Amino acid sequence: MSILLVEDDESIAIVITAALEAEGFTVAHCDSIAERDRLLAARAFSALVTDVMLADGDGIETLGRVQALHPDLPVIILSAQNTLDTAVRASDTGAFEYFPKPFDIDELVRTVRQAASSSGLASGEDEGEVAGQGLPLVGRSPAMQAVFRMITRVLKNDLTVLILGESGTGKELVAEAIHQLGHRQAGPFVAVNTAAIPADLIESELFGHEKGAFTGAVSRHIGKFEQAEGGTLFLDEIGDMPMQAQTRLLRALQSGSIRRVGGREEVSINTRIIAATNKDLEPMIAAGQFREDLYYRLNVVPIHLPALRERAGDIEALARHFLVQAAGEGLPRRQLAPDAVEVLRIQPWRGNVRELRNFIYRLALLAREDVIDATALEPMLAQSVRHEDAAQTGPSDLESAVRHWLTVHQPATGAIYDSALAAFERPLFAEILRTTGGNQLRAAQMLGINRNTLRKRLSDLAIDPDSFLRRP
Repeated sequence: MSILLVEDDESIAIVITAALEAEGFTVAHCDSIAERDRLLAARAFSALVTDVMLADGDGIETLGRVQALHPDLPVIILSAQNTLDTAVRASDTGAFEYFPKPFDIDELVRTVRQAASSSGLASGEDEGEVAGQGLPLVGRSPAMQAVFRMITRVLKNDLTVLILGESGTGKELVAEAIHQLGHRQAGPFVAVNTAAIPADLIESELFGHEKGAFTGAVSRHIGKFEQAEGGTLFLDEIGDMPMQAQTRLLRALQSGSIRRVGGREEVSINTRIIAATNKDLEPMIAAGQFREDLYYRLNVVPIHLPALRERAGDIEALARHFLVQAAGEGLPRRQLAPDAVEVLRIQPWRGNVRELRNFIYRLALLAREDVIDATALEPMLAQSVRHEDAAQTGPSDLESAVRHWLTVHQPATGAIYDSALAAFERPLFAEILRTTGGNQLRAAQMLGINRNTLRKRLSDLAIDPDSFLRRP
């Protein structure tokens, strides 16, 4: 089988070509759109692997004429522009797969093999231009690229999505992105925080009620399901939904219809369901606190949102994004100096992206200089930490603190050790480096570990020791 590779980065092209040829493929390589079109006109290929940014144009924008002439040719898109917009543009072309750089070469080879074998079965319908610009989902980390890829896979269908992640990671933003970029964007987006509704009112809020259904029901009330007709219903904090409401929700999902409280009429529903929770539902199922059958109904497509500490490389982009947002809302226009970015990057951010956003807005309001450096940032950060610590009700001894941390963060099974270790090491190393003024040799001696070990862990945790250097 013959593959056409369009890639202007010679080193990447060499790696891909070698990997594909090792699997028995014949690879034709070019580095421009013009040469791509010439080769496609001259011979047939089993699949096209193309980068986005090429010397003579945009690889995605020019795919239309390729697909018009070769409708059965599977296309795999590579891109270093690892934004949600790029992922959506790639998906909207009907591409077989999209790979943000850097990518796993073995996974690419497997995908090329599948694409070549499919011989056109993977081509999708073009649904027109999708407005993906301006959505507040920021991140180039591998963890966020995985989220973007999952979002693109559910845009053209109505599969139920369950968004999982800690508080403050942006679960509602993902739900809004799926709605705004999907084929239901013309319909309403209705968000319901099921944890904020009293247990005795949640069924009425979701399904509506008829006049006289209960004391105080003086007129018919249309519930959230009917309000979201033709659009998307987002059920946030689904893990806090009372068991009786869970039963009725399951029935609605199974039957495709609802019955208002106190009513007899079955009302058909045409609504996409997206649910979210910051809890681990499987232990709740074992404890009888969440229905197992409802879990499987909701968990058709799970999307796991990473905690901010797991994507520290995105903190700079997020912080600058929030400064731009703050300026757009009337706050002073600020910029971050490199040393300030490093200080932000090593913070634990227990409240995740929401906490970072609130801090950046406060910084934009209170900073005295237009360019904020570490010296200006640290006092406000210390004040925030003191307020957070004062609000903590957890005990101070280490054993109890571990129990408290596990309760609050509920790390996924299989990741508890790594998550806990990172959560403990980050503030420990930061405090020791602060004590030594950034001197790694003294820090390693105080910790009783090898300097190379310390250096590796600092790199793994994205901690810059230079940010702790004492200033004259």
